[in-house]
Amino acid sequence: MENIRIIPRLDIKGPNVVKGIFTEGLRIVGNSRELALRYYNENADELLYMDIVASLYQRNLDFDLLKSVASGIFIPITVGGGIRSVGDIDNVLRAGADKIAINTFAIHHPEFISMAINKFGSQCIVLSVEAKKIGDKKWEAYTDGGRERTGIDAIDWVKKAIGMGVGEVVVTSIDKDGTRKGYDLELISAITAFSTIPIIAHGGAGSKESVAKVIRSSRPNAIAAASVFHYNDYTVDSLKVFLHGKKLKVRMA
Repeated sequence: MENIRIIPRLDIKGPNVVKGIFTEGLRIVGNSRELALRYYNENADELLYMDIVASLYQRNLDFDLLKSVASGIFIPITVGGGIRSVGDIDNVLRAGADKIAINTFAIHHPEFISMAINKFGSQCIVLSVEAKKIGDKKWEAYTDGGRERTGIDAIDWVKKAIGMGVGEVVVTSIDKDGTRKGYDLELISAITAFSTIPIIAHGGAGSKESVAKVIRSSRPNAIAAASVFHYNDYTVDSLKVFLHGKKLKVRMA
């Protein structure tokens, strides 16, 4: 088993990092450049940088801001938000991203996934899924930063995207997002049960034990977290020390 990657998530609105609960009620938690440097220095394996209003407002993300955040950070950065063309992907990669996360435009135009993969390769294209539970073992995929319903079954959508060749999937539980009450184990398990590619669990990170629990029970390849790091519940390094002590494989400093 490969090391479990620990990935701080930066939700970007304007120049700031913001955070809410259930993807709503956003509040400013810090400066994007400062937080990115902090997590890099804390031994993060990667960063997840998501402009959460770009798709909603039908605009491109701020390439200059991304360049500033990526400067001097030597770990992979996955960037999403407002990606609507091959040209957008090229610009984001030139601004410092290593991988591209797509959600809203891909749901409305699934053929875009194939276009992006053909141009940049599977390893570069990440599917971002925002899922909300609607019934027993059923979740609906949402778009536009968790604001808009699609009527699309989230599990079926992940299966389709994997079949099209995406390199990995970020799975966000809208029901758990920002609550710090633990990950949606049922949702993550439902996807890792069939996935042949890496799955990143996001939404609900709380205590260090809650992180260990999702790794043990749902077996994602990585976990993404925001609130617990932004509000200094614990550092990336201290989480890794804890997980290492639980005999879970992580990359130590």
